[in-house]
Amino acid sequence: MALSEATIEQVQRLLGRRPRGLEAVAVTSSNGLPAVIRVASLVDNKPFPTLFWLIDPDLCLRIDRAEARGLIADLQQRIDDDTALIRAMHTDHAAHIALRDSYIGAPMRAAISSLGFTEVFAERGIGGIADFQRIRCLHTWYAAHLVVPNTVGRLLDQHWQKYPDDR
Repeated sequence: MALSEATIEQVQRLLGRRPRGLEAVAVTSSNGLPAVIRVASLVDNKPFPTLFWLIDPDLCLRIDRAEARGLIADLQQRIDDDTALIRAMHTDHAAHIALRDSYIGAPMRAAISSLGFTEVFAERGIGGIADFQRIRCLHTWYAAHLVVPNTVGRLLDQHWQKYPDDR
């Protein structure tokens, strides 16, 4: 289903620019505004393995602040010390690759193949991450989490439950 011009304009206001590769609004916020968008796997004939993009300004700011305070390093250490979390992240990436693949239609699949990017999409998980044990960016993990819950998103939710004033 094609996006309305009003929806595209809402996304543009939230992004601060015209969205490229926008395919859908995957999640809306409680006030009805787009919170997570789904982006095409190819944008301008270049691979774009970040399927979901967080655009909710309040969540983006909250995550920006958490990252600035070193939360990625804290969560990464927790993951590195826990083989169950490592396995769960691998499972999250595999599920995300399959989900992303389900959105790739025949014309785009042909373009991906002809451009030599098939392996990129087979090997890159959430946020285009190649190392399935690394977080890299809480925004991409949380955007994906809002669509399909994942390990890092749950860890972030747990952090916010423990520290509700961490804004």
